[in-house]
Amino acid sequence: MTIESGSFESKPTGDKPPRPARSNPLWYAATGLALAAIVVLFINVHQLGTSVDRQRDSTAAQINKLSDLIAQSNQASSQRLESVAREAHDSATTAEEQAKADLHRANANLAAKIALETKVQQEAQQQAQQQVTGQLDELKQATSTANSKLEQISGDVSGVMGDVKNAQSVLDQHGTELKRVTGDMGVMSGLIATNGKELAQLRELGDRNYLEFDLKRNSAAQKIGGIQLQLAKADPKKNRFTLDVLADDKRVEKKDRTVNEPVQLYVAGNRQPFEIVVNNVKKDEVTGYLAVPKVTMARR
Repeated sequence: MTIESGSFESKPTGDKPPRPARSNPLWYAATGLALAAIVVLFINVHQLGTSVDRQRDSTAAQINKLSDLIAQSNQASSQRLESVAREAHDSATTAEEQAKADLHRANANLAAKIALETKVQQEAQQQAQQQVTGQLDELKQATSTANSKLEQISGDVSGVMGDVKNAQSVLDQHGTELKRVTGDMGVMSGLIATNGKELAQLRELGDRNYLEFDLKRNSAAQKIGGIQLQLAKADPKKNRFTLDVLADDKRVEKKDRTVNEPVQLYVAGNRQPFEIVVNNVKKDEVTGYLAVPKVTMARR
C-alpha cells in the first residue's frame, strides 16, 4: 500500500510503477502542514538560538559583573588588610610607647622613693648622732657632777670619821654601854640608847638627830622628823608593839616589834635609814625616840 497525493490506493501486483496522484488535495494539505511545521521549527530554532545568545550574553554580563565584584571585594579585602596591618602597627607602636612611658614613670617613682628613704635615713642618722652627742654631753656633765659629789662625800666622810673619833673619845670618857645591833631590815644600826642617860650621850656624839616621842593608841598620827607615827597595838607583858609608819606618801606597818629593837625604814633623799627605837611599852602607850641621819645622801 502506497501513500500518494494524500490518498490510499492499492498497489497492483506486477512490474508496472504506480502513477502519482498529484491532483489529490490531501497531498497538498500534508505538504503545507509539513512546510508550516518546518517554518515553525525554523522559527523555534531561530528563537532558541536568539534565546541562547541572550542567555550567553546575560551569563557573560553576569560573569563580568561577578568578576568586577570579586575584583572590588579583593581590593576592599586588600585595603582592609592594609588597614588592619596599619592599625596593628599603630597599636604596637602605641603599646611600645606606653610601655616606655610606664617604665620611665616607674623608674622615676623608684628613684624618688629611694631618694626619700635615703633622706629619712640620713635625718635619722643625724638625729641619732645628735642624741649621742647630747648623751655624751650629759654623761660628761654627770661625770663632772659625780666627781664634785664624790669630793663632797669625801669631805663628809672625813668629817664623819672625825666625828666617830670624837664619839669614841666621848664614849671612852663616859664608859657607856651603848651598842650596835642589826635592825629589822637587816642593816647594822647606829648606837642604840635604852634610857635617857644613853640618849643624852647619843646627842652628845652628834652623828644623828634624836627626836623623842610618846605615842598613845587610838590617837591621831604624830608627825616626827618628816614622817608620821601611829600606835596600832601595845603589849606590855611581852614588851611588843605595832606601829603604822607614813613616809613618802606610803604607809608601812611595823608589826610585833620588841623593846629597844631598831625599827628601820628608808626615806627619800637619805642613804642611811631612819631608826625608830621604843624604850618603854605600857598599856596603850609607847615611848622612845627617832634617829634621823644628819648627812643626807641619795641611796645608790
